[in-house]
Amino acid sequence: MKKSLIFLLLMMSSVAIQAAGFTEGVNYKKVAPQSTDTGSKIEVLEFFWYGCPHCYSFEPYIKAWKKTKPANVEFVRVPAIFRPDWEVQARTYYALSEMGVIEELHGKIFTAIHKNKKRLNKKASITDFVVSNGVDRKKFEAAYNSFSVDSMVRKAKKKQTAYQIQGVPSIAVNGKYLTSGSMSGSYENMIKIMDYLIEKESK
Repeated sequence: MKKSLIFLLLMMSSVAIQAAGFTEGVNYKKVAPQSTDTGSKIEVLEFFWYGCPHCYSFEPYIKAWKKTKPANVEFVRVPAIFRPDWEVQARTYYALSEMGVIEELHGKIFTAIHKNKKRLNKKASITDFVVSNGVDRKKFEAAYNSFSVDSMVRKAKKKQTAYQIQGVPSIAVNGKYLTSGSMSGSYENMIKIMDYLIEKESK
């Protein structure tokens, strides 16, 4: 009886995946296998840029998804660095992460740039902004210029190259699959495709 129930559940799961209607090479693609940093958990990477309006629009979907994400999934953001000046915001992201305040300020940076039209693309302006939101200036500057943030920025660049990221937001699942706005067609579909790929990796 127990074996029959397990088989039935597996069949139902398989049917659900097929019913999703997502096609490899169209809605997502396989990538050259990449190492992950999340141990036994399924790694989900979001490549983003604070200056990207699509990333700003996608953020509420990610925020909602994180509240109900499977327990076997680890979500990791990776700031994209397509140009040298993007490194300012990447270093800011990792500095705030090191300080333990990124979840408090991540959305505020997006809102300041896209809703309040603040130009936070220079070290001085983004430092003033985070300080105005309660971050200690000296501690932030120390983190921003630290060796550990240097290392994280270098690692982000390597991941971006390894996954051949062409635009943001892009989502990589467990070092094997990649989807993006252009492949998914909508923010809702990006979440659905991500869940679909997580389900594939959970089997």
